[in-house]
Amino acid sequence: MKIYTKKGDQGDTSLFGGDRVSKSTARIDAYGNVDELNSWIGLVLTTGVSEESTRLLNTIQDQLFILGADLATPATAKARIRRIDQEHIDYLESQIDRMEKNLPTLKNFVLPGGATAGAQLHVARTVCRRAERSIVRCGKDEQISAYVIKYINRLSDLLFVAARYENKLAGTKETTWKPDKES
Repeated sequence: MKIYTKKGDQGDTSLFGGDRVSKSTARIDAYGNVDELNSWIGLVLTTGVSEESTRLLNTIQDQLFILGADLATPATAKARIRRIDQEHIDYLESQIDRMEKNLPTLKNFVLPGGATAGAQLHVARTVCRRAERSIVRCGKDEQISAYVIKYINRLSDLLFVAARYENKLAGTKETTWKPDKES
């Protein structure tokens, strides 16, 4: 099987279910951002994150494929796929709660950075927020599951907590934002 089909050479692509749409649509932008997020998480996994974070991020990568397929499959499509549901959101929340038990309570905003894994998790978090914005934009014109929006919102929270958690494990002190009182 060849990797190239030439079917997208005119700027359109196929959704699951067969519909062809422009590559510039909000739906394609949304799942493209989810794909980029998945790649960033793959990069984080090369930094030597903890074993427990490796397991967590591997699970999230699998879930992001489900999310991408969900976005690539209109609700009206005959194709039947696994979709993001409350179970996926519950998983993220349980992981956030688990990591937060080991972190100091936040009293200020935390500046992105720290050890390599923590800093890259912060980048993944910002890409996740962009994916969320594109999913919400897509949902203004097309039917998107409410679970998809909840999932991507919760995932950005998890990535923030995971960045803090990995920085703590690495012994890297968080830098808090302290606004200049004169500005």
